[in-house]
This record gives sequence, C-alpha cells and structure tokens, in this order.
Amino acid sequence: MGNSILVDTNIGKLVVKEKVKNNIYEYLNSRNFNYYPNIVSKDSKYEIMNYVDNIDMPNEQKMLDMIKLIALLHNKTTYYQEVLIDDYKKMYEDINNNIEYLFSYYNDLISIAESHEYMSPSEYLLARGISKILNALSYSKKEIDNWYQIVKEKRKQRYVVLHNNLDINHFIKNDNSYLISWGKSKIDIPIFDLYKLYKKHSLDYDFESLIKEYESNYPLLKEEKMLLFILISLPDKINFDDNEYNRCVRISKILDSLYKADELISPYYFENTEPDKHDN
Repeated sequence: MGNSILVDTNIGKLVVKEKVKNNIYEYLNSRNFNYYPNIVSKDSKYEIMNYVDNIDMPNEQKMLDMIKLIALLHNKTTYYQEVLIDDYKKMYEDINNNIEYLFSYYNDLISIAESHEYMSPSEYLLARGISKILNALSYSKKEIDNWYQIVKEKRKQRYVVLHNNLDINHFIKNDNSYLISWGKSKIDIPIFDLYKLYKKHSLDYDFESLIKEYESNYPLLKEEKMLLFILISLPDKINFDDNEYNRCVRISKILDSLYKADELISPYYFENTEPDKHDN
C-alpha cells in the first residue's frame, strides 16, 4: 500500500514502513500531539504501526476534519524565534524575482501567440485569459511590497511543525483523527501547509470555508495571511512542451485557480476596507 507493507498478524493488521528520520513523533509527543497511528515497534530502519481503518465519509467532511487537525498541530507546536532583517529580505527578493520572471514569461508567450496569423486553441485560451494572469501578478507585486514594509520592522517570526505532505489520503478518521506520512515534515511558518494544500486541491474544495475553519482554531497573523494570499495568486508556469489538449487543460486550470483565489481573497479586503461603524 504505497510505500508501506500491510501485515496480518495474530494481534491484528500492522503497517511496516521505513522509519521517519527526523524523530518527528518524539517531538510531537513532547508537544502533546499524538494524532498518528500507534507505533508498536521500531528499529534503526523500520517502524511498525497499528493499521487504522477509515470510516466512510464524504471527502468534503474529511477535508474539514483534516483542517481542524492541522490547526491543532500548528497550535500545539507554535514557538517564536528571532529573525534577522536579511531573512525577510531574502524571502522578499525570491518572491519578487519570481513575480518579475512570470511577468516576462507570460508577456513573451502572449507576444508569440499574437504574432501568429492563426492562434492554436491553447494560444487563444491564453489570449482570452492573459489580463487575469497579469492582474494577478500586479496584485502580487503590490502586496509583496506591502508585506515587506510590515515584516522588515519585526524581529520575531512564528514557527510551527508543518506536516508538509497534506493530502486527503494522508488523513484517517476512525474513533479519532490521524495523520500519516510524516516523512516530509519540517519546521516553518504555518501558511505553507495551507498553501500546498490549496495548490493541490484549489478546484476541488471550498477553501474559503476551510480557511475560516482553520482560523477559528488558529488565527493567522496579518503578515502571514498577506503572504498566503500572495502565493496563491501566483499563476503556475505553463508547460508548452506538452500536447495541445493538455496545454488547454493546464491553462484552463490556471485561470480557474486564479478566479478561485479572487473569491477567497476579496472578502478579506472588503472586510478590512469597510468604514468604521463609529464614523458618522
């Protein structure tokens, strides 16, 4: 089953897999987070866990339950660490350089498409959606500058344990909730679990509800939410080495994802630009 081996024994089903090398389970236990299958035995190379059956439930409910558990994980493992202005500066420069690259990349693509007497279906689809892509990049460019103005005055950053491999198949619901596949877990800022999950499933689930549920248990800081919105607004690079059909599918997904990002982000900015209720 994936990278694991299921074994029927006289004490029930067990799962055998390569040992997670970062000692994550010990650390999670120290933070009172034990939402993973019980480890029966382990040695230098393998670990043996109890097999947990999944309750049959709608994927939407399963995703919501997983988000609650991720919020708990982040809550239980939060700590603050001093950072240097150079750390923020490097992140700012990396994202800014990526935005500039994508601007240049998409402008070149549309220039090539418009130079053809007859556009291919994928080029025509890109031409119809190019303003959306460029507007998303303009938004990201403006917001990363605003983000940097906020964080460059800060000297502490909030860190958590990231599962860093979130997938609906890595969440098990039974008598309790469990996360599996911890091999990519690491310490970083909390938004990256949400960002990677969004990039994987933006068109499959209602992320406005999911993020609201997450924040009801673990509110994001202003600069964290800004950075999350910037990242999900960046369009992916299109692979034009693929066949025409796959290029059309890819462009459609990129555009749909950008529209979904707008739906997610717009209410936040509306809430933060409403007049003060005490104003006359």
